[in-house]
Amino acid sequence: MAADEEDESGEVRRPSSKKTARKTAKKTSSVRAGSRESESESERTARRVSAPRAMRYAAEQLKELLGRAPESVSSVKPTEDGWQADVEVLELERVPGTTSVMATYRVVLDKEGELVAYERTRRYTRGQIDRR
Repeated sequence: MAADEEDESGEVRRPSSKKTARKTAKKTSSVRAGSRESESESERTARRVSAPRAMRYAAEQLKELLGRAPESVSSVKPTEDGWQADVEVLELERVPGTTSVMATYRVVLDKEGELVAYERTRRYTRGQIDRR
């Protein structure tokens, strides 16, 4: 019997099977969850992702493009259109490690955390100290 069918007397009969009841409950909860997901999705587009999430997104997406895992995110700051982050990447591993070649990439993300642009802004050896 399908969920909530009428019998000859006009009364609504509930499913007798626990399995059918569970299926109905799952469908109801997934519809509710789907509406929450769409609400959070629309809320997400209305506001900027958090700084920690922007840092993770910058590192993940840059790794996908470069094929190298970022070592760290050295800066992240909000912009009018989203986020800007500087990500440190090991470009060439050498022995000793202090002579390995590193690079800083500037990554631009939109408000949702999607990568819009990136560029390498600096190359240096790991043991190098900036003097300013």
